[in-house]
Amino acid sequence: MEDATAYVRDLGQRARKASRELDRLDPGLKDRALTAMADRIEAEANTILAANREDLERARAEGLDSALVDRLELNADRIAAMADGLRQVAGLPDPVGAIDELRTRPSGIQVGRMRVPLGVIGIIYESRPNVTADAAALCLKSGNAAILRGGSEAITSNRAISRIMQTVLEEVGLPTGVVSVIDTSDRAAVGALLGMPEYVDIIIPRGGKGLIERVARDSQVPVIKHLEGNCHTFIDADADLAKSAEVAFNAKTQRYGTCNTMETLLVDRAVAGDVLPDLSRRFGETGVELRGCERTQELVPEAHPATEDDWDTEYLGPTLAVRVVDGMEAAMTHIAEHGSGHTDVICTESYTKARRFLREVDSSSVMVNASSRFADGYEYGLGAEIGISTNKLHVRGPVGLQGLTTQKFVVLGDGQVRG
Repeated sequence: MEDATAYVRDLGQRARKASRELDRLDPGLKDRALTAMADRIEAEANTILAANREDLERARAEGLDSALVDRLELNADRIAAMADGLRQVAGLPDPVGAIDELRTRPSGIQVGRMRVPLGVIGIIYESRPNVTADAAALCLKSGNAAILRGGSEAITSNRAISRIMQTVLEEVGLPTGVVSVIDTSDRAAVGALLGMPEYVDIIIPRGGKGLIERVARDSQVPVIKHLEGNCHTFIDADADLAKSAEVAFNAKTQRYGTCNTMETLLVDRAVAGDVLPDLSRRFGETGVELRGCERTQELVPEAHPATEDDWDTEYLGPTLAVRVVDGMEAAMTHIAEHGSGHTDVICTESYTKARRFLREVDSSSVMVNASSRFADGYEYGLGAEIGISTNKLHVRGPVGLQGLTTQKFVVLGDGQVRG
């Protein structure tokens, strides 16, 4: 609608102006704002939870998918984690203005690269209201203005969090246009945000495949994205089987509705008979449905037959595809053909195999003997993350502060002229 378009364009103009003002402000002001936001979120936790309950009741009444309901729900622990994420980001070194690789050239000039903000970042996301705080924190700390568009299912929660952030920005003296939350469920607002390259420098979508495909297809602004999290764990013939079983079990069951949850388990034929029966029993006790290849079904009769589609599916629920493979080469081939480039794991005690897997598997995170659930900016020490990127340009993996900046060349001279 025309009104939604005009509304979003006004937010874009204010965000562009605010992003320029950020360049001139005391960097310590950003940290004070983030710490104050964390304090206020904790102080108003009950207000946020009440708003979230409204969203949850509406979502359940409308039959929202269980994985999305899980992402939508806030509780005391998740609010505490939200506040902790804000404080962690405040405590991180400010990347803006840092100069790397300063070298003196034969001419006498010094050439380096300075880290600078991207400018204005548009974030489009579904369900998770904690993204509102996480995204605002990372954008503000990295010197960017943010325009946030959450899903209609979380609009009450997002309004409550947005009100807190706007109040704090005013109190500390930062322009309120630094963080804007689009306060309408009109879908035209998304189209308007995607069509403003004069005001928005990058778009980051977080949500289901449909949302991300639409954003990537329609955006006139560069997009940082990942479509799916079809993550694999491979148990190698040289693995410590007890350790590997714990890694695989955690990777699937620690939380189902996340992009770094294991969706396919690959097991070397040499050890499949030793590891799969007991591991399948544990999965069964927690309600995980197994869909296996013929070899898997021979070892685990209760497994349902897997189809070709199962190898490509991000379940986001208690379903797991299982395949017995003929060694690491076959496992890497399977990952190359069916993986989404998100996170893939090898369990092995072989240094040679681990190094080869790390080198050859083309994913944004590749791990050895660790649960794929660690593929997360918080766990990587980035503070709160703004999302996972499976792009190869300009950032890959969990997107933290450095991923929200770019670099420009700076040259220091003393009157040199080129002959």
